[in-house]
Amino acid sequence: MRASVFMLRKILALTTCLALSGCIGGGNASIPDTFTLAHNGEISTPGVRSRRQILITEPSALKTLDSEQILVRTSPSAVQYLSKAQWNDRLPKVFQVKLARAFENSGRLSGVGLPGEGLAIDYQVVTSLRSFEVVASSPRVAVAEVSVKILNDRNGTVRAQKVFRQITNVVGNSNEAYVDSLNSASSQVISDIVTWSLKYVR
Repeated sequence: MRASVFMLRKILALTTCLALSGCIGGGNASIPDTFTLAHNGEISTPGVRSRRQILITEPSALKTLDSEQILVRTSPSAVQYLSKAQWNDRLPKVFQVKLARAFENSGRLSGVGLPGEGLAIDYQVVTSLRSFEVVASSPRVAVAEVSVKILNDRNGTVRAQKVFRQITNVVGNSNEAYVDSLNSASSQVISDIVTWSLKYVR
């Protein structure tokens, strides 16, 4: 009887251990490293503060980019994803938030909002992620390409549109090196978008 009770306790303990995935340190082996985009530095945008308020919409993107995975292009027609690495949210959402913060930090606008925040909007900044990837060429490079439209929210007309593209070299072979290069490319693109947009949002 005691042997049966002992075995039952061992089985229950093992079941609990497996459910929590924490025994002997084996539960976290498959969890990927998680990264976010970093907008480096301040944007220098001298000029008069505008009374306009803008909405930063979520960028459109093909399914290969519309996920948490980090894209690596192995040939012009083939892509893979960076092993054991991911963004901290879907890439379009992460880019949207970083772009909104860059506009806010410029100090040039009366208000910067995301959908659902209830601002009285003058212009929408509508973006599309055309490319956001590491290209496994020689040398390896990171490419960020974003199409931008400044849309008058009151009459629906496009005030201006432009495509922004930045390429940076990848230094190193680690996941961190790949992400750092993407951060560098996207940071420059974001700075360029904000500087250019403020010419038309006034």
